[in-house]
Amino acid sequence: MAAGLSVAPVPLSAPAVPILSASGDFSNLREIKKQLLLIAGLTRERGLLHSSKWSAELAFSLPALPLAELQPPPPITEEDAQDMDAYTLAKAYFDVKEYDRAAHFLHGCNSKKAYFLYMYSRYLSGEKKKDDETVDSLGPLEKGQVKNEALRELRVELSKKHQARELDGFGLYLYGVVLRKLDLVKEAIDVFVEATHVLPLHWGAWLELCNLITDKEMLKFLSLPDTWMKEFFLAHIYTELQLIEEALQKYQNLIDVGFSKSSYIVSQIAVAYHNIRDIDKALSIFNELRKQDPYRIENMDTFSNLLYVRSMKSELSYLAHNLCEIDKYRVETCCVIGNYYSLRSQHEKAALYFQRALKLNPRYLGAWTLMGHEYMEMKNTSAAIQAYRHAIEVNKRDYRAWYGLGQTYEILKMPFYCLYYYRRAHQLRPNDSRMLVALGECYEKLNQLVEAKKCYWRAYAVGDVEKMALVKLAKLHEQLTESEQAAQCYIKYIQDIYSCGEIVEHLEESTAFRYLAQYYFKCKLWDEASTCAQKCCAFNDTREEGKALLRQILQLRNQGETPSTEMPVREI
Repeated sequence: MAAGLSVAPVPLSAPAVPILSASGDFSNLREIKKQLLLIAGLTRERGLLHSSKWSAELAFSLPALPLAELQPPPPITEEDAQDMDAYTLAKAYFDVKEYDRAAHFLHGCNSKKAYFLYMYSRYLSGEKKKDDETVDSLGPLEKGQVKNEALRELRVELSKKHQARELDGFGLYLYGVVLRKLDLVKEAIDVFVEATHVLPLHWGAWLELCNLITDKEMLKFLSLPDTWMKEFFLAHIYTELQLIEEALQKYQNLIDVGFSKSSYIVSQIAVAYHNIRDIDKALSIFNELRKQDPYRIENMDTFSNLLYVRSMKSELSYLAHNLCEIDKYRVETCCVIGNYYSLRSQHEKAALYFQRALKLNPRYLGAWTLMGHEYMEMKNTSAAIQAYRHAIEVNKRDYRAWYGLGQTYEILKMPFYCLYYYRRAHQLRPNDSRMLVALGECYEKLNQLVEAKKCYWRAYAVGDVEKMALVKLAKLHEQLTESEQAAQCYIKYIQDIYSCGEIVEHLEESTAFRYLAQYYFKCKLWDEASTCAQKCCAFNDTREEGKALLRQILQLRNQGETPSTEMPVREI
């Protein structure tokens, strides 16, 4: 969609930020730690608190520096000195969220740092007013037409500075954010790429770029700086694009070079295992992370999803209470509490907490998707559709929202719509058997049986998590009077559920034994038919049929019937 810059932009002649580059390897961890400490301070001075926190956490995971190697703060320029009083006052106002007041006192400042804080204060003021108006005037599911009125003015001003090459790395980052908010995606990508070249240490620019990349092809066309920060970016984007093997390899490499104590990397690895539904591994890592960093709230909503899937009520209850004590007004806390109520089947309360999360952050993806699930449970399909659509607006890569929309239209008996949404989910998760089974069911309803068979077989081939693909494929062969293929599918199904070693109730086990008993009976294979008929007697729904078949086999054997040597191909 957007080709990046072919060359790195030329650095400004008098940079406000003293380090504009970071080496491409991890050979000097001390130098990397110095860079992280420096950028943590620079981002903190500009109110970019999430980037500052990320850099500080990463720096903390590396060995401490000796006193002789600690760097002094960056030198103050003449412009910085002139703007010092205004900047100090405005930063105090900024920190208590008085953005208009901060911008007022910064108006006319010339230093790069003060100018950034001036523009950023105006941007955040507009965002705050937009969010307040959205919460006050609209329900959580209504399509809000509220806009940040400051965006267009900011774009005009930043565009002039950009054309004059007067923006430093932070200015480029803010310009990219404004373009993204105005849905100018191609321009935003180009500007974020430029920002990573000018200031590769700023994690915020990398993260914004990550949110705009929708597939691996787009990633190939980006001309990114050769820096160690690129490795963190690639690991993150691979996780987002569901390229989990590549992501885990990147994170393992980062651990091997010296970041083994990074709670960020540990949490990302847990999220990656969550995404491929390796629930035990993900739970284990999250539990370790909780011991290492017990007051961490980031990604705890993902942890709660895993506890929910495993129906671990007491653990989920403990997590919800614990996070409430730490900070009850964080979006992650609200999502964890929502999951807790959902597990208790209190879906109205669960939806209420997901709504609360969205009031705190209307762009929080997980809350939209989870709220859609709750409305599905409450049979409120129109509200569920709106929630899932909001999730897709926030992030088109959210396969759960596409899948949820497919399920909703399936309930509404609209298979063509359903097919479209399941296809989108499958594109995002090509090796997820649930998407393939859903697609197969959809094709079946549309009488596209060849496509349905392909989907069911593919679902089995990639590792059928719900152990239903073979049964559905067998029933399809039954429907088409392809008895030998149906029997083969049922045999594979029985072998699979017996070989997995888990004591699980498989609802279709009796169906498989019933069909195989009848199939072998018609093939005059009395021993096999007898074995399957005896298995049928173990299930309530097939017991009588099993007994009847055993009597017939005994009767035929007594009459001297011999087993057939030929297997009929098409018989039911």
